[in-house]
Amino acid sequence: MKLYFSPGACSLADHIALHQAGLSFEHEKVDLKAKRTAGGADYTAINPKGYVPALTLDSGETLTENVAILDWIAHQDGALKPSGPMGHTHLVEALAFISTEIHKGFKPFFSGASEDEKKKAAELILKRMSYLSDRMEGNFLFGADVSVADCYLFVMLLWARKNELNVPEKLVAYRKRMMELPSVKKAMMHEGLV
Repeated sequence: MKLYFSPGACSLADHIALHQAGLSFEHEKVDLKAKRTAGGADYTAINPKGYVPALTLDSGETLTENVAILDWIAHQDGALKPSGPMGHTHLVEALAFISTEIHKGFKPFFSGASEDEKKKAAELILKRMSYLSDRMEGNFLFGADVSVADCYLFVMLLWARKNELNVPEKLVAYRKRMMELPSVKKAMMHEGLV
């Protein structure tokens, strides 16, 4: 199995989740501008969408999109999703919210948008993050245990810090807790972020 990533990109969520699940995998850096892997392969032959993440499974099948990859990882390790009859549904709900309402909200910060556009985006991102903060059920999104949604939210909090967005204090403490996880430290080391 191989994860294709770009340092600090949203693929970091998958990198963390794979380590958190204890899965054995290789990882390869992608130059998103050149669309080449560190090994020199044409990345668009692996993922025609041209962006990360991509996870090539041992079967040869390739998954793309954070929601799909994180959901697949959660199915490999049931501890990475909330329990109960609606646990998986709530996990998909959280992943979709983070992907569509927070992740996409950062686009102005990466696209050379005006300061006014960035300000409007920041207000919306912070509103969405506050929504999650208000609904946290413990140390993590769904209680005492880390889920794959926590891996994704953590990356969004790194982006918020990088762009000097003042997230709720509860999420600052949460980001610090996430930083202490061995899976986070290992993924960030692999990506050259620490």
